[in-house]
Amino acid sequence: MPGSVILVTAEHTMDLGLFVAICFVLILTLLYIFNNWNNKSIAKFPPGPKCWPLIGNLHIMDLKKPHLTYLELAKTYGSVFSVQMGMKKMVVLAGYETVKDALVNHAEEFGGRARVEIFQNMDKEMGIILSHGDNWKVMRRFTITTLRDFGMGKSTIEDKIVEECTHLIEHVASFKGKQFDDTMIINAAVANIIVAILLGHRMNYEDPQFRRLLTIEKENAQLLASPMVSIYNMYPILGFLPGSHKTVLKNVDELIEFVTRTFVKHLKNLDEYDLRSFIDVFLARQKEEANNSQSYFHNGNLITVVRNLFTAGMETTSTTLCWGLLLMAKYPIVQEKVQDEISRVVGSAKLSHSQRGQMPFTNAVIHEIQRFSDILPLNLPHETTRDVAFKGYVIPKGTFIIPLLSSVLRDKTQFEKPDEFYPNHFLDLKGNFVKKDAFMPFSAGHRVCPGETLARMELFIFFTSLLQKFTFRLPPGVSYVDLSPGGGLTNTPKKHMICAVPRF
Repeated sequence: MPGSVILVTAEHTMDLGLFVAICFVLILTLLYIFNNWNNKSIAKFPPGPKCWPLIGNLHIMDLKKPHLTYLELAKTYGSVFSVQMGMKKMVVLAGYETVKDALVNHAEEFGGRARVEIFQNMDKEMGIILSHGDNWKVMRRFTITTLRDFGMGKSTIEDKIVEECTHLIEHVASFKGKQFDDTMIINAAVANIIVAILLGHRMNYEDPQFRRLLTIEKENAQLLASPMVSIYNMYPILGFLPGSHKTVLKNVDELIEFVTRTFVKHLKNLDEYDLRSFIDVFLARQKEEANNSQSYFHNGNLITVVRNLFTAGMETTSTTLCWGLLLMAKYPIVQEKVQDEISRVVGSAKLSHSQRGQMPFTNAVIHEIQRFSDILPLNLPHETTRDVAFKGYVIPKGTFIIPLLSSVLRDKTQFEKPDEFYPNHFLDLKGNFVKKDAFMPFSAGHRVCPGETLARMELFIFFTSLLQKFTFRLPPGVSYVDLSPGGGLTNTPKKHMICAVPRF
């Protein structure tokens, strides 16, 4: 009878639903038991908050600003503690002494790069930022050598930065003191330094292709720290779902397409006796090793290294400069003291990086901008390369490590007023510049930023050149500045407008 058929179907549905529910509960229970057993089986593994099955400590995390959660957990569990995101156990290192000990004194053990799902899909373990083993060593050595050959840390690259400052100043002057958003123009100016090295020429600020590249790089920097990307990293099986992880990968594909078109042009015009760009040097090396099947100088590495350098050469430095101009507008007395020092040492003449030693207050302000802005609070994730006994704990090989740079730059034992913008952190009582070991915005150890020298030169010349020509102010009617970061992979200032008033 029809009714009995329906009844049987309903009963079967109920049985199936009950069976699925029981299986789900059993799986959760087994995972919970396994997780606890696994933790106990690791002798002296760092302590941490209680984990839930499947989600770990996800329920207590601020997914938009996880470093804030880690800073709070450090108050309870100390400078070495563990967290679990999904099924992945991580160890967080907090405070200057602990982070330095790990990255410098135990550089080999903590020198690996952790494998993160979104980064694996982006770089496929090629390039220099997220690669491993010999590929990383070869690409890093080649990159640093080639950057030096093109003037990193020398007067030749300084000339490029000074020239770019001229273009930047002209563009800023065109606003005639009226309010504008400085993000794109600062990004473009800073990016042009690495572009000149990579491609052999700068790009026009109004070039649609250039603006598109800057836009998608900035977008990725924001999306890589979004909750959906974090979820995807923990549960890659959910990658089929729509979300920001798909936008990130789509943007990467667009960057790859641009780099591929660019190096094909360079390949057609390659003159081995006149290598004018980073890409030229790579292609020449690739040609030399054409018969070596084990060579790392292949197109995949070329594309990824160029992307890595473009991203790293723009994002952190330009974001720091944007913070610097905003902080000068908020603290006009500090800005005036910097300008007085510039006038006394340089006057209206062209700036030189060599003058930094004569400008202790300006130097201290730039360092404090870097410290206060805390651009990369989580650092890039590390991984232990072998079992390591550290600070009374045992951390197994392959453990995901978070060296919490935010906890270093705001370490109360190292900085008098860690949560305030206070240039005196880098000055002695006589007004002389003082180096601080805890000043670690570029990380430390084997994975320290290879472009640190270039970034330092860019920050000094761009910042002082802008303050030599302009006084930065808040727009009319604006008296409050929100200095809490806007979030993202890097700590960016919240969207704002600024005025650049000509000084002469």
